Amino acid sequence: MIKKFFYEFKEFALKGNMMSMAIGVLIGASFQGLITSFTDDIISPLLGIFANTNFDNLHLNVAGADVAYGSFLTSAINFLIMTLIIFIFVRIMNRLTKYVKKDAVKAPEAPERLCPRCLTAVNEKATRCPACTSEF
Repeated sequence: MIKKFFYEFKEFALKGNMMSMAIGVLIGASFQGLITSFTDDIISPLLGIFANTNFDNLHLNVAGADVAYGSFLTSAINFLIMTLIIFIFVRIMNRLTKYVKKDAVKAPEAPERLCPRCLTAVNEKATRCPACTSEF
């Protein structure tokens, strides 16, 4: 029973879709680190110019509790940038898919001939007409 379980797990884990998904998750995690660095190191300091401080350090003191709204805004900017990039990537992939499908080679159709009795198109290898059942 355990041997069968591990066999099924191996089949599942080594399928093409599973491996593609794992690679996508790893690339996504690396990409998310890149976007976070872009926001923290470039966008936040530029926005911080308007606040005269680092954007991450913006906070509000409410009844003795510090509300770090600058950090939240940085996370929201990360999310928006990541979403925009994913949208652009999916849009490009959809356009490429349409282009590939449009130019795909169609399977050649079977050569046909006309039935002499009813003039129905019949495959040239057929020995009877499917419409009137006459023999060739």
